[in-house]
Amino acid sequence: MRLSIIIPTYNEVAIIGKLVGYLRKHSPAAEIIVTDGGSSDNTLALAIQQGATALQSPQKGRAAQMNYGASMATGDVFYFVHADTLPPISFTKDIEVAIEQGYSLGRYQTRFDSNKFVLRLNAFFTRFNLFECYGGDQSLFMQRQLFEKIGGFDASLRIMEDYEIVTRANAVGKYKIMDGKVLVSARKYDTNSWWQVQKANYTIVKMYKQGASQNEMVERYRKMLDYR
Repeated sequence: MRLSIIIPTYNEVAIIGKLVGYLRKHSPAAEIIVTDGGSSDNTLALAIQQGATALQSPQKGRAAQMNYGASMATGDVFYFVHADTLPPISFTKDIEVAIEQGYSLGRYQTRFDSNKFVLRLNAFFTRFNLFECYGGDQSLFMQRQLFEKIGGFDASLRIMEDYEIVTRANAVGKYKIMDGKVLVSARKYDTNSWWQVQKANYTIVKMYKQGASQNEMVERYRKMLDYR
């Protein structure tokens, strides 16, 4: 298995070095590609310093950035990781085992870098195969063959891109929820209450299922949360 790790970024200088260093340490043979959406800080320079291939995406937005990273990758398995997450140290072996078992895509469960009960409750539900748990925070691996078959991420999406691609891929490939847990930053909850985040997530998922436009969802999300 040749693993290509793809990380979409935008102004992540505070954390990208830690993530790339961690991934390089625990998967020395993996290809690490950072695809940036036009950061005004030193995200790309720091990623290069830590041993990643750092690319300026021609189009901003996670979906487009991840597609661009995949187009430049050489691996036969893609692993999409958000900049504010840390997968288990066994991630390479876990993905390899899942593929040997016949799975063509999958994710981890979640644990937050916070001991708040409500966040532990949120994390508990990520062990289930629920649409609400298709977000990118849990990280996502996908075989190149499947990724190319379904046409990758929908680059027109500015929000809900992870949910959309997993829904399409899940209809074609075999989906695995791995036992390990990705460590996810609680920074969104640090600037908003738990209730605010839950309400925003519920609202956006409902709007998406009802066919709302991307602009409508993005604007509603921005109004409901103070986040980046």
